[in-house]
Amino acid sequence: MTTEAPTLPVVPPVSPAYRRYALTVLLIIYILNFLDRQIVSILAEPIKNELHLADWQLGVMTGLAFALFYTVLGIPIARFAETGDRPRIIAVAAGLWSVFTVACGFAQNFVQLVLCRIGVGIGEAGCTPPAHSLITDYTPKEKRASALAFYSLGIPLGGLLGLAMGGLIADAYGWRTAFLVAGAPGVLMAIIAWATLKEPRRQQMDADLSALKASRPDFRTAMAEIRGKRTFWLIAFAAAIKAFIGYGAAAFLAPFFFRNHAAELTVIAGDFGLGLTGFLGVALGIVLGLTGALGTWMGGQLADKYGARDLRAYVAIPAVSTFLGIPFYIAGLLTDSAVFALIMFAFPPVLNTLWYGPGFAAVQGLVRPQTRATAVAVLLFIINLLGLGLGPLGVGAVSDFLSGPMGLGSAEGVRWSLMIFILFGALASALFWMARQTIREEMVS
Repeated sequence: MTTEAPTLPVVPPVSPAYRRYALTVLLIIYILNFLDRQIVSILAEPIKNELHLADWQLGVMTGLAFALFYTVLGIPIARFAETGDRPRIIAVAAGLWSVFTVACGFAQNFVQLVLCRIGVGIGEAGCTPPAHSLITDYTPKEKRASALAFYSLGIPLGGLLGLAMGGLIADAYGWRTAFLVAGAPGVLMAIIAWATLKEPRRQQMDADLSALKASRPDFRTAMAEIRGKRTFWLIAFAAAIKAFIGYGAAAFLAPFFFRNHAAELTVIAGDFGLGLTGFLGVALGIVLGLTGALGTWMGGQLADKYGARDLRAYVAIPAVSTFLGIPFYIAGLLTDSAVFALIMFAFPPVLNTLWYGPGFAAVQGLVRPQTRATAVAVLLFIINLLGLGLGPLGVGAVSDFLSGPMGLGSAEGVRWSLMIFILFGALASALFWMARQTIREEMVS
């Protein structure tokens, strides 16, 4: 029989003003997290040309190399965060991934670049699990989805900055300089987080650290709690499929435009006085980033509003929105017009990011406070191992197969590889919808 872990003491509340400040600091850190993670997407084609890489190697560099260590280390760091000082964990993590991002700019070959990306993954593993746990302690439960959605704005905004800034700097100074500029701000934010973010448990930690640690369930007990939540696993694998599609598309949308629409985009870029890489980076950043930010914000607001009436809204919202995004992707991939493609690609980010607020809030509510960071780490382990680890690699490998052995060429190869992966969105939608059956019974906190 499983022994119940002792109940944690009530965490002292923070003031609304401080909560806003802390959420803003965490958002900026998460923006930098995704900027450093995603900037490699817009730089992939210049890196490929200079280092003479295949598409599968781009997939390893943009996804698998990062994801392996990011996912594996996320769980032990989360276990430490259940009783450790979460702001300082986040601060150390931010400093570490920023230094390795700068190091990417000095890589001279594929192996060195992969090792630097591994370092970025190791650092970024220490960000989101403690941050989600911290935000949940800072925030009243009735505002939990919108607070987590606010933090999740770092995903589209970081992607926007990574694409736009990376493309412009690469055009002006080269892809190596883009890595140097991307990594530097994270060091400053690491210092700010260390000095100014409060650990709500710190008073308890100072008073009786042994009692606090005793209240944390051991890993086997925590996993038993998570394993018994059918809703958690449906959300996790639905989100993993979405990440599989999303990271694969993010890694190869820029190559798709370079290979299929370069002539048209070069003319348009010239009208704005920009180079092709800079213009495409800004265009994709706006199309994917701003629309993704809108969807992320809307998801949190909708979940707090309708989830208060019916908890099934937390999974019904992403189920419907995920399915609705598929036709826009298909239209964008099939058109011969670069402008029309960019317009079509603006709709899926709104729909596909609606899940962040409700999905993350649901996971926080499905487990006890003592298990929240671990639950997020397990969720991210599944999402990023399948999505970030295999998505770009899968799209790249299928693109190579279609381009070479199937004889389609690199332009059509990447187009149809992306098309194949987009269709998996229907399965993600179905899994979210299935979670409606159990979420009300399994929600505990």
